[in-house]
Amino acid sequence: MKLYFNPRSRAVIAKWMLDECGAQYEIVPIDFEKKENKSPEFLKINPAGKLPALVDGDTRLFESAAICLYLAEKFPDAQLAPKPGDKDWGRYLSLMVYSTSQLEPSMGDHLMKLPTGPARGWTDFETVLNVVEGELGQGPYLFGERFTAADVMVGSMFIWMRIFGSQTGRPALEAYIERLLARPKGMKLG
Repeated sequence: MKLYFNPRSRAVIAKWMLDECGAQYEIVPIDFEKKENKSPEFLKINPAGKLPALVDGDTRLFESAAICLYLAEKFPDAQLAPKPGDKDWGRYLSLMVYSTSQLEPSMGDHLMKLPTGPARGWTDFETVLNVVEGELGQGPYLFGERFTAADVMVGSMFIWMRIFGSQTGRPALEAYIERLLARPKGMKLG
C-alpha cells in the first residue's frame, strides 16, 4: 500500500488509521509547494488533487472516511469496526459519515467565526458538540471500551481544533481528546 502524504493535510488521519491497523505501507511524500498534488499522475489517483490518497494494488481510494472504512474491513484482526449486522453497525456508519458531513464543516465555521445558516447543509457547532458528547456517553471511546475507526474520524477533527489553537470547552470531550492523543499510534499534535 502507498499513502500519498503531507503532514499538513488530512493524510495524517489515514496514517493514524493505517498505524492502528498495523498495516505495512509506504509513504509517498507530496509537496504542495511544487503542486505535486495537481500533477497528471496524482490526479489519476485523486481527481480532486487533495490528500489523503491511498493505493492498494489496483484499488485507489481518496477521502479519509472511505480510507478508514476500507482499512477497517481489510484488517479485521485490528477490530476497528463492528461487523455488518452487529447491533452497533448502523451507529458506526452514522458516526463515520457524521464526522465529515456535520462535524468537520461546522467546526470550520466555528474556527472561522462564520454563522451556520440553514442553507449550509450542516448544523451549528454547539449542536455538534452536544451530539458527539451524547454519543461518547461514559466513554472512554465512542463504543465504550472499544476504540474504532469512528474514533479516528471524530477524534481527528477535535485534534485538528487543537492544532488550530482551539478547544471544545467541554470537559468530557477534552478528556476524550487526551485519551486519543495518548494512544501510542495516535495522531499527534504538530
